[in-house]
Amino acid sequence: MGFFDSIQKPGFTAAKGKNVHIKQEIVKTALNPQKTFAPFPQHSNKRSLPLKKVSKVNSQMAKSSPKSRAQNSRKRLVSIPQRLESDSDDDVSDQDLGAARKRARRNSDVEPDLNRRIRSRKAFSKEDGGVFPMVHAIDVASLSKPTKYKAAFSNDPQAIQIRLQYPSASQSEKYELVVPILNDDFKALEDIREVMETIISNYLPIAEAEKMQNDSTGLIRRLKRATERRAGNEYTDFVQEWNDTLNDLREDGTISKTIDEWKGIDLKLLERILTQTYSRTVSPRVHTLRHYQNGTDNVYGELLPKFISLILKKDVKMKSNQIFVDLGSGVGNCVLQAALEVGCESWGCEMMDNACDLAELQEKEFNARCRLWGLSAGHIHLERGDFLKNPAILKILQKADVVLVNNQAFTPNLNEDLTNLFLDLKEGAKIVSLKSFVPHGHKITSKNLSAACNRLEVVQKTYFSACVSWTETAGTYYVSTKDSSKVQAFAEKNM
Repeated sequence: MGFFDSIQKPGFTAAKGKNVHIKQEIVKTALNPQKTFAPFPQHSNKRSLPLKKVSKVNSQMAKSSPKSRAQNSRKRLVSIPQRLESDSDDDVSDQDLGAARKRARRNSDVEPDLNRRIRSRKAFSKEDGGVFPMVHAIDVASLSKPTKYKAAFSNDPQAIQIRLQYPSASQSEKYELVVPILNDDFKALEDIREVMETIISNYLPIAEAEKMQNDSTGLIRRLKRATERRAGNEYTDFVQEWNDTLNDLREDGTISKTIDEWKGIDLKLLERILTQTYSRTVSPRVHTLRHYQNGTDNVYGELLPKFISLILKKDVKMKSNQIFVDLGSGVGNCVLQAALEVGCESWGCEMMDNACDLAELQEKEFNARCRLWGLSAGHIHLERGDFLKNPAILKILQKADVVLVNNQAFTPNLNEDLTNLFLDLKEGAKIVSLKSFVPHGHKITSKNLSAACNRLEVVQKTYFSACVSWTETAGTYYVSTKDSSKVQAFAEKNM
């Protein structure tokens, strides 16, 4: 089960602004529809990672001036990150792992991008010895934090640290074999196992993968048994066996050949990389975001990787030679996902300084993680400030192919400003939003001919479960295309 599978317990509601034609989803377990829920979701038995922000409009906003409402509407807090949670080591069966592997091998029904280069040449070279700055797992979870972690194999004092090899020729990652005292903190042993399972599902040839997955003799099964028996020395021996096997498969070219045969990057692999990046940068600094919610009445949520993947692959069909822009990018999750999943140039703009700081940390760690996994990503650009005024954003929007804006809680004034901003988009550019920029039932007339929304062709779509954090039920979103032909046709007809 991936870290993104869920994010909030039932009972949270989606934000709903004025004059919105998006149905407000209220989960039945909410005892009082008028109650203000805490913006920080309680942990469930699933793992989650927030990936896109949505805020509920403050009840006092309606009383404020239009200018202040427009300013406040952009001061949205990124959803406070969930810490790593896990089920037991036996939750993922060998049968499940085999099924996951088959899904990864299956040809995608999305048209392949022939210009997309997935494998990183640098990651498989001897350049700089494969050593680079990164946040190791030992930096997050170790015995140096005695109030949070304890030894996983206390009866084997020598079984303290290991190094875990990834598919590339880069450095291995340092882990300390500890378990958390509180269930919602980082779990090193689970992270190790999930890395192995993800690599088996995506990088190994069939024969080698089947050996690893064998119910009785497979390395994953032996690793689980060693964990159950608290046999630390056996555990470290099995990790070394893993490292040796992976090094052999890399050195003989097997792993490189496998990556080169991919049609795209599997969603579970994508989630694992994003999860590792997030847990090593954002999660340990969650407190730096919390003060933004003081004095507010907001409920926050995220667009999850499954949803973003659907948008990128199916709705807008992005290619690696295109440009993606996220307006209000928070800690940068969607920007990173687009850069890796599509391989495109990916931009984000955020106005909250602390969120921007975390986004920059994520970018550095993300680049390191991509190299560990042997993958290439598109160029990433993270901008600070108001996206209505940022010079770099205003310039890149003129070239953008896809613009993502989570405007669920934006005021009408801000949405209107954005619509006017979209006049600078090139013809055919796509805009993905949670609220439509074209009023319901709008028609072109002689009086409104100059309205910016006339140049947008909008299609309403439906998302389903595991797409957003605030509800498990379906909702609506909109894909708009910049198209001035209707305005031109109307003008010619009425000349």
